[in-house]
Amino acid sequence: MKKKLVMAIASRGGHWIQLNRLSAVWEEQDVIFITNDPSLESHVGNAKFETVIDANMDQKLKLIFLAAQTFFKVLKHRPDVIISTGAAPGFFALIWGKLIGAKTVWVDSVANADELSLAGKKVSKIADVWLTQWPEVAKEDGPLYKGRVF
Repeated sequence: MKKKLVMAIASRGGHWIQLNRLSAVWEEQDVIFITNDPSLESHVGNAKFETVIDANMDQKLKLIFLAAQTFFKVLKHRPDVIISTGAAPGFFALIWGKLIGAKTVWVDSVANADELSLAGKKVSKIADVWLTQWPEVAKEDGPLYKGRVF
């Protein structure tokens, strides 16, 4: 059976930590990690690693550049699956992934106990699998609760 290419993409900090705790998901697959902190390359062993710029909702011009960067990375690698725990880099990657037919997975941050993150709300129509880590946030039509990432 041919290995799938998984793009695992998240912002640094808690998003990155939780993404890496999902590593059993892609254990038998090829993976490329993408984040906004070059110093995190040491966390991925021999896996492929690339970076994008850091941007947030208060930095509109940087967000546009981040959207373009993720677009070209998705086109370059053509992953079979894109999985993200947030924030902006993962949001854009899921959008572009849908355009090329990739399966998309969003796991909203465990920090969002009362409501979904802004990006988590926006991926509702994009993600093939849309998850929250809090049963109180889950809804029948999504996001679903399947447990927490520890």
